[in-house]
Amino acid sequence: MPRGMARLAALYRYPVKGMSAEAVETADLEIGGAIPHDRVLALAHGSTRFDPEAPEWMSKTNFFMLQRNERLAALGVRFDPHSRVLTVSRDGRAVARGEVSTPVGRAVIEQFFGAYLADEARGAPRLVAAEGHVFMDVPGKTLSLINRASVKDLERVAAAPVDPLRFRGNLLIEGAEPWAEFGWVGRELAIGQARFRVPERINRCAAVNVDPVSAKRDLNLLKSLMTGYGHTDMGIYLEVIAPGRIAVGDEIRPVDTDPR
Repeated sequence: MPRGMARLAALYRYPVKGMSAEAVETADLEIGGAIPHDRVLALAHGSTRFDPEAPEWMSKTNFFMLQRNERLAALGVRFDPHSRVLTVSRDGRAVARGEVSTPVGRAVIEQFFGAYLADEARGAPRLVAAEGHVFMDVPGKTLSLINRASVKDLERVAAAPVDPLRFRGNLLIEGAEPWAEFGWVGRELAIGQARFRVPERINRCAAVNVDPVSAKRDLNLLKSLMTGYGHTDMGIYLEVIAPGRIAVGDEIRPVDTDPR
């Protein structure tokens, strides 16, 4: 790959907010949309007042999340969007499975998490969803992009290996210079058949300190980012402005929108 040519190295969706990734090879994107089936489910605290008939954006503090509930990282989830079956596994073994479009299926999932997170729950956990709604950390539907070279540079500061999945990005890219993605803020990107606007960098929370494999809070990456770079940002948000398919291997090209 020519130096400086960025390509899409991996593509992920996170069916349940705050839980494990599913790798996909392609994604068909709509204007103003997210990766299909990304963060379409969330595990809400019993005290959370989420209305599936009139869904509104809510702060992540209303839901179970890695920032406070690192034990979630010890679990894997798989979601079949056709059957609407969610499978939760631990150490490679299924521990709960339910069709989330039915009350019985949701109850199976909720009962498992109620027992698993008993000491951390504010009321009985509820698995929530709403047609067309996504549980993003920010209002609106976005994608997130992580530059593998930036994560590699952070390893130098942290003096430890850093799994890019700590940052829960949808798009993992390679071939760009470290931190080149910050220079794309305010510009447009072309990836595959789709086109994106880059509104801002992603400011990180303590969830990145949790190892996605061991479920241990083993690094202080917020401190490493601040010490090494004077900020706690990693990655950028993307907004879809032209629809189309993106696929692993696609080139990422900044678009010059200045008519001069």
